[in-house]
Amino acid sequence: MKNRCKWVNLENNNYVDYHDNEWGEKVFDDKKLFEMLLLESFQAGLSWECILNKRKYFCLAFDNFDVVKVSNYDEDKIKELLKNKNIIRNKLKIRASINNAKIFIKIQKEYTTFSNYIWHFTNNKVIYERDKTKSILSDEVSEDLKSRGMKFVGSTIIYSYLQAIGVINSHDEGCFKYKIGD
Repeated sequence: MKNRCKWVNLENNNYVDYHDNEWGEKVFDDKKLFEMLLLESFQAGLSWECILNKRKYFCLAFDNFDVVKVSNYDEDKIKELLKNKNIIRNKLKIRASINNAKIFIKIQKEYTTFSNYIWHFTNNKVIYERDKTKSILSDEVSEDLKSRGMKFVGSTIIYSYLQAIGVINSHDEGCFKYKIGD
């Protein structure tokens, strides 16, 4: 039996798989970066486990996290999403996902990729820290995204995002994935 971070619900295979194979792994693929940003923004006020359990439905509802398609959603698509009982039906979060997709694309154009943008904050280095919910780094990224017009990107959400995509590695001491540096 592997030792894992204390937050992992060992009775939820999706959660165990997410911890073991995704959380804290470096992500450079823009499609995956958009997926995680969208999912993290829907997490606001909810548990990550709740979002993770609905992930496949979000994937279906949001066109496999195609940023261009999401950026072009209209009022009919918003109404469709609001009727979808398999996802979080929050109008503000749905509208934010469309808005954020448009800004994500603008950042891609400015930095060539969103990956270049997000990783430039640490000069492509992973930050190793634990037991935090926000930091100077998440404050900086959050403020920059907000200044560009993104919504549901507060420092706590962005901290979770940075952990999810491997910019911040926060595995607990004792976890089989624990590291203190590269």
